[in-house]
Amino acid sequence: MAFDIIPRSFFGPSRWSNFLDEEDWTSFLPSSGLTVSEDDDHVYVEAAVPGLDPDKVEITFDKGVLWIRGNQEAEEKDANKKYYRKASSSFSYRVAVPGEIDESKEPEAYSKNGVMKVVFNKKPQTQPKKINVKKE
Repeated sequence: MAFDIIPRSFFGPSRWSNFLDEEDWTSFLPSSGLTVSEDDDHVYVEAAVPGLDPDKVEITFDKGVLWIRGNQEAEEKDANKKYYRKASSSFSYRVAVPGEIDESKEPEAYSKNGVMKVVFNKKPQTQPKKINVKKE
């Protein structure tokens, strides 16, 4: 029996970009993991938190390290049936945030479809200062 290997690019945005807008392609990826990306002005951290209420997620940022963690417990009892179920799930992500983060601006966190997204503002790029030479 032969097993076919599915290339990783099959799951990426390039294959589905014609059908989905940029925000929706991640819903087709496996629901575990952490993604860090950046552009000129921001650093983005996305963490999978499937089935977890955003109020149960704790996010801290200290000394350049972002920590996202959460815990959820479910308990089910039924007097008419002879069973008892208790389930729990937890996760913890720690990542060093790259780039020069602007500490004066508060990061923003959003939750959508089981993905927690934290957005950091970068410090404005410092341009070299030109010094004019004056004649004495």
